Amino acid sequence: MKVTIDGQSIEVEPGTTILQAARMIGGEVVPPAMCYYSKLKGSGGKCRCCLVEVAKGSEADPRPMPKLMASCVTGCMDGMEVNSKSSERVTEARKSVTEFLLINHPLDCPVCDQAGECDLQNLSFEHGKSETRFIEEKRTFEPENIGPNIQLHMNRCILCYRCVMVADQLTDDRVHGVMDRGDHSNISTCISKAIDNEFSGNMIDVCPVGALTDKTFRFKSRVWFSKPYNAHRDCPTCSGKTTVWMFGDEIQRVTGRKDEYHEVDEFICNGCRFDHKEIADWTIEGPRAFEKDSVINQNKYNRKLQKVEIATEDHILLGREEDRKKISMAEIPLTEEDIINQKSLGNNG
Repeated sequence: MKVTIDGQSIEVEPGTTILQAARMIGGEVVPPAMCYYSKLKGSGGKCRCCLVEVAKGSEADPRPMPKLMASCVTGCMDGMEVNSKSSERVTEARKSVTEFLLINHPLDCPVCDQAGECDLQNLSFEHGKSETRFIEEKRTFEPENIGPNIQLHMNRCILCYRCVMVADQLTDDRVHGVMDRGDHSNISTCISKAIDNEFSGNMIDVCPVGALTDKTFRFKSRVWFSKPYNAHRDCPTCSGKTTVWMFGDEIQRVTGRKDEYHEVDEFICNGCRFDHKEIADWTIEGPRAFEKDSVINQNKYNRKLQKVEIATEDHILLGREEDRKKISMAEIPLTEEDIINQKSLGNNG
């Protein structure tokens, strides 16, 4: 089937969604996604960040779809034409969705461990506003301890359901889920049971915000101060392929390897994630590359920096070197007139 997104055409297989087709094309046509996760069955359709405009339904029925569609759950049709970033209607809708997601989200970025690799930060940077129209009191929840390794900040949660799906699809004993209804909905454990299954740490990797963070890394460092390396070890439980985040010779945390859409390539076990923080435990493969605009990539060894040349008018900087010499005093000897003036000042004093 042939699908066109923002003027770029691609051939896709039947059953491909618009979001998947956009990711095949790549670049700026790819809609943002806060709830969809390609590794999790049934994900998508909740955050509404990936809305697109279907200008042509198909060759058989060329009528446009009247409403904006969630690209993560809308299938492609032969001859379909889609407007993503090129549509003002879509841009305004994404701004509105971003504003809605930030209504109850606290301004925790300066203290949040997710800062620097947060999908909501990226979404807000592109589509957010500098001020809020929300004057009511934000929804808050009491702190809850859900286990020894994972820190839950329910005030930051956007209810994407990713963590629930991870527990459902990777383990046999899920003990947490979405409780209550409507504005009171929250992620919690059943009767405050601790989450301690062997793959529970993957909830941290799939969380798009700072609602679920690593207790062993809590307040240790900002992610842009760490250097990420691909590493592996022989693990009987998982693939053992991870990213280790190092500060000097210290491994501060271990995560799954993520692709350009911040989705893990392979889920890892808690043993690799929490229990092996020594360099001797790992075979370091090499530094990990990040997208050019990522804050993690700033001033790192894997980024090529271009020489910056500042064009100025001719002679605009003349005289500066002479001024430096005058300030240093040693370079410019005193004239006879200067000596007489100094002596006269001393006599007057």
